[in-house]
Amino acid sequence: MDKLLQYSLTGLSAGSLYALVALGIVLIYRSTRVLNFAHGDVATLSTFVAFSLLSNSYSFPIAFLGSLVVGAAVGIVFYFTVLVRAQREGANLLGMVILTLGLALIIQGVVVYVWGAEPVSLPFPISDTKTYRLGAVVVSQLALATLAAGVVGSVLLYLLVQKTRLGLAMRATSENLMAAQTLGIPTRLVLSVSWGVASALGVVAGIFLAPALLLDPFFMLDPFLKGFAAAVLGGLNSLPGAVVGALILGVAESLTGAYFTIQFKNTLAFVIIIVVLLVRPEGLLGKEFKERV
Repeated sequence: MDKLLQYSLTGLSAGSLYALVALGIVLIYRSTRVLNFAHGDVATLSTFVAFSLLSNSYSFPIAFLGSLVVGAAVGIVFYFTVLVRAQREGANLLGMVILTLGLALIIQGVVVYVWGAEPVSLPFPISDTKTYRLGAVVVSQLALATLAAGVVGSVLLYLLVQKTRLGLAMRATSENLMAAQTLGIPTRLVLSVSWGVASALGVVAGIFLAPALLLDPFFMLDPFLKGFAAAVLGGLNSLPGAVVGALILGVAESLTGAYFTIQFKNTLAFVIIIVVLLVRPEGLLGKEFKERV
């Protein structure tokens, strides 16, 4: 029983970061119906920015805020300069998805050119070796901070979407773009904020994942795939579903690695997706998307 609690807590810690990645994916998909395949690469770029700031003796809060600003700015600029123009030219959804793949490749090239391809270690003020005992469970300082980051990020997004006028505009735009425009909502500004917030969520995940991994140009590839899997599992149009799917996936991975085989751990996410989508194609908490034409 103690081992079960230990591995479950480890899974919740990982799942909380998957949740941040999944929330960013779902937030963009709900608002624009575009799957952003550059989501992980934006987080990678911003994490390297934090690495540079920390390596040059800047404090962690400054490096953290700087990386968030860079990530949000990349998302907003990409939306305004690329996606808006593509929409004006009549690009379809598949075309816009391809544009996000192009952004991912550009960012990968920039990261390799500026920082190189060799793995580096991110200077981080929170230890992954210092541990605390919570009853029968031992948890590291980094795992607690990771869990806290996931919870705080999810709560802040909930408050933004559900408790503010901007959040109301975001929900109205995602539900019916034409109706929102008719009501005078500046939909492009709202959508750009969605891209910025989504990118910032991915950056938080990257910052807290980097200390547990070596930082290289592709270190966010696996977390992005897990976040995407969690989003599909929970429902691509459901923000709560993204969180639920991520936590389920994190715990399931941890228990699989502990009780079965570590080799099967990385494939479990996609096995779960196949099973769930065969039974419930819209995901656990998702709703079937209907659009009037």
